[in-house]
Amino acid sequence: MNHLPQAWGRPRDDVYGHYNSAYLPSSHHGPTTHTQSPIVTGTSVIALKYSTGVVIAADNLASYGSLARFTDVHRLKPFNRKAIVGFGGDVSDMQYLTRLLKGLDTQENYADGGVVEVDSDGDEGDETPHMSAKNLHSYLSKVLYKRRTDFNPLWNALLVAGLDEEDKPFLAFADLLGTTYSSPSLATGFGAHLAQPILRRVVPDEKASEKLSREDAVKAVRECMKVLFYRDARSMNEYSIAVVDREGMKLKESEKLEGQSWAFAEGIKGYGTQTV
Repeated sequence: MNHLPQAWGRPRDDVYGHYNSAYLPSSHHGPTTHTQSPIVTGTSVIALKYSTGVVIAADNLASYGSLARFTDVHRLKPFNRKAIVGFGGDVSDMQYLTRLLKGLDTQENYADGGVVEVDSDGDEGDETPHMSAKNLHSYLSKVLYKRRTDFNPLWNALLVAGLDEEDKPFLAFADLLGTTYSSPSLATGFGAHLAQPILRRVVPDEKASEKLSREDAVKAVRECMKVLFYRDARSMNEYSIAVVDREGMKLKESEKLEGQSWAFAEGIKGYGTQTV
């Protein structure tokens, strides 16, 4: 007797004859399935707001299970000069969302024929982006929630960073369930446990972020990337970091950790804070 899932619920061939599957699409060789557990994944994404912009970073490693398989996967995806998305979780779903965002960007750019700013002197300025980081976050959260309601979620945790319609710093989170929230500092994956305490010491609230300088924000994020490399087995020492402010976006995709020291490891015993 055939116990394969493809035969479940079908009449027996030896009694009713061969099952006619000609009406099924040729691409279907079995039941429709959805991703239940991601295989190739990226780990933490961290971001921090400062007085005039946002700093966001993620390492370049994509792990195949527990194997550090792909070392050149860039998980920070710029949308326009005012918005960037950091992806944690499944890499294939990240690639799907990236294609979706490219199509959206093309549609936005051609919608009005490319609007151009004209300053008070009558000179043409930079091309005006049609969608701010806040709008982009709203769009992505709706996409994630729709896929969740279809019982076919996108297995990602996203950080959307950039500027809103008033050119103020914006940073927000969205996950596979469509859950959204905003904070002066955010992190996904292990970063939520290892990096957030460090970031919250630097920026405990919105008022503190309004006083933070760009240099201090970049320094704090780089320090968090070092801690994640020390503590997270799914991270690596090469990462991407982006700064978004009124001057535009600066993205570096092949940064290396500096000043590493493993001296602290000599005094660690077991998994706790005991010392030898």
